[in-house]
Formats: sequence, C-alpha cells, structure tokens
Amino acid sequence: AAKVVARKQKTKSRIVLAKRQNAKSGRKPKKQTPPGRSVVALPKKTKASVIKAKPILRRTPLLIRKAPVSPPPQPTHDEAAALAAFEAAHKEFARGRFAEARNLFRALVDKFPAVSEVTARARTYLAVADSRLRTEMAPPRDADSLYDRGVIELNRGEYVAAQELFERALKREPEAAHIHYGLAASRARLGAIDTALKSLRRALDLQPKLRIRAQRDHDLNPLRSDPEFEQLVFASRD
Repeated sequence: AAKVVARKQKTKSRIVLAKRQNAKSGRKPKKQTPPGRSVVALPKKTKASVIKAKPILRRTPLLIRKAPVSPPPQPTHDEAAALAAFEAAHKEFARGRFAEARNLFRALVDKFPAVSEVTARARTYLAVADSRLRTEMAPPRDADSLYDRGVIELNRGEYVAAQELFERALKREPEAAHIHYGLAASRARLGAIDTALKSLRRALDLQPKLRIRAQRDHDLNPLRSDPEFEQLVFASRD
C-alpha cells in the first residue's frame, strides 16, 4: 500500500511540474493518459472521405396531346355509283344467275375503269361467272349431271328447263327417288298438280324418308291444299 501511495505522489508531482513548465513556455499541457489505459488514434478526415450527396432532380411529366382523328373520306360520285353497280351484280351472282351477273360486271368494268378497287373485284367475279357458264353450256350426259343441272334451273325459277332435265335424268336412272322428287317439285311449280303428285308418290315409294323433306319443302306448296298430298306426306303420323 505504501508503494502505491508513493507512485501516485510521483505521478502528481510530474503533472504539476509539467504544468509549470508549459505555463512558462506558453504551451498547452498534454493530457496525461491514466495508467492502464491505451490511446486509440482516430483517422484524420480527408477530402476523399467526404462524399457530397447529389441533388435529386425531379422530372416533370410530358403531356402528349393526341392528334385529332379526321373522318374517313367520303366516296366520290363515281365510286358510289361503282359500288352500287357491284352490289347489283353480286346479287345476281349469289342467286346463280351467272349470265345476268356477267353482263352487269362487264358493264361495271367498262363504265368505271378509274375506280380500280371495285373494278378489280368485279373482274374476279366476272371470271368466275364465265367459268360457271362454260360448265353449264357443256351438255350433261349422266343422270347425276342432269339432276344437278335440273336443281340449278329449279332454284333459278326456270321450271320448264328443270322439268326437262329431270325427265332426261329419269330415262337413265328410272328408279332414282331423288330425281322423281325433283320432277315433282318442278311440276308443282308449273301448276301440274296431278303429274306432280304422281311423281311425288313414286319418290316416296322408293325412299320413304323423303316425307320429312316434303313436309317443309316450299317447292311443294302448290300441292298442300290437295288431300292426296296430306295422305302421302303425313301418312306416317297415323
């Protein structure tokens, strides 16, 4: 204990002596580190260690204005007339009247050559109509070809031509139920009620399933007021 007290007194005397010397020389006394403690040197700040934060720039959103939509251009007088002529020709084409459609398409192409878009479409239909007419002009030989041609004429409203074609087809296949049925339809359209019922009876005898078709077939409407038609077509209901 005496040694510890002696050490403390020596330390105090050193500190007092150092203060006196510093006071005489004008220096600031250095801080004495207590015994048993270590001094940790802090790193000095340099310019490189100081990082300045960059200012945040806020962008103003751009307002995009849409350009006004202009209305579609109106067709000229020739364009409107060409479109109307095309629609009339197309109706005849859809009905299977290829000769009439061909004439209308041809007149359209000759009259409105400047309306290129419409005339190009008209030329396409014109080529198809010519092809159909060439096929129709070729004389059919077998029963199926005659029947198909007869159906075309029946749909066109050419009932006399349809009747002749069905009759020619029956000469090649007299037991074909569908041909007898087509002949009955063409005769009914012509108002030949008795012969139409005769052909219908023969068709139903050969193929009874045709009754279902006959019940809703508009070509047979002229026969519906006849009691024999009711008996032939709706006999399966009894």
